[in-house]
Amino acid sequence: MLADHRDQARTRLRPEVWDYYEAGSGEEVTLAEAEASWREFRLRPRVLRDVSRVDLTTTLLGAELASPFVVAPMAFHALAHEDAECATIRGTGDAGSLTVISTRASRTIEEIGAAATGPWWFQAYLMRDRGLTEALVQRAAAAGARAVVLTVDTPYVGKKDKVSGTRIAVPDDQYLVNLAQHLVPGAVGRESAEQDPSMTPDSIARLADVGGLPVLVKGVLRGDEARRCVDAGAAGVIVSNHGGRQLDRAVPSAHALPEVLEAVGGQVPVLVDGGIRSGTDALVALAAGADAVLVGRPVLWALAAGGAPAVTASLQALTAHLQHVLAVAGATCPADLDPSMVVRARA
Repeated sequence: MLADHRDQARTRLRPEVWDYYEAGSGEEVTLAEAEASWREFRLRPRVLRDVSRVDLTTTLLGAELASPFVVAPMAFHALAHEDAECATIRGTGDAGSLTVISTRASRTIEEIGAAATGPWWFQAYLMRDRGLTEALVQRAAAAGARAVVLTVDTPYVGKKDKVSGTRIAVPDDQYLVNLAQHLVPGAVGRESAEQDPSMTPDSIARLADVGGLPVLVKGVLRGDEARRCVDAGAAGVIVSNHGGRQLDRAVPSAHALPEVLEAVGGQVPVLVDGGIRSGTDALVALAAGADAVLVGRPVLWALAAGGAPAVTASLQALTAHLQHVLAVAGATCPADLDPSMVVRARA
């Protein structure tokens, strides 16, 4: 189904929008490695286990989910579908999953929150004008967000050579509308809304205090950095290289995950994204020790292909595949998995 949605999306989206969604930074080395890195691992299944019933129910920071699949934050869904993030969050909730809504959404936080049919988190960048970030976090909390995901791998936006100079028209320029709602009209400029390259770990506790919500940190690829985030108050860590859109030649998330898990030591949930395209990919991540996985581009493909119903169908297909491979591997739930079931194939 994911491949069908991808083909449909490529047909329906304007070429410049397709290129924007699919682009990676630099020479796109990291982008190219994302999916392949999960396929480097081999499974050591258990046998003679009663796997007639498989339960994928997952709890993340108090949110009960139908499976460990979470929708990653992505910008400007209006480029894919007229109902934008409102369709995404509705389709995700109908699948029993959780959406992480981007700061760079094409609808207001309040509109998206009102459309939610399930739990959701809000993704935040620490901006040069800290007041913008704090105001958005407060609005998200008021609109029903259950956590904040602070993205930390973007002190500057990665250069995407293949789409450099391409102008994407975002409907109504809603990004700045979103930012400006709490200020005097016209007071928000793009410079103040840029990421702040001076951010430090103390930002974690500050955002938690401002919004009254747990803060997860997204964009971690090292064990020592994960430990610093947890020590600074992070309620969770998301292993991510930003879908290959930030630092080119950064290690694949699949390779970074074990080191981060070891450093965190089970103290907080660890999630992972980057190239997850199947239930088998998710099985590898969960067996390594991840609490959940995030999917990004496949959700945009589904949104472009058929709106909220297609988003639901895509997540349900991933869930069904994970349920199948989990059973074949001899497990009845994600908790049955452990690192002994996964080995990295030799080159």
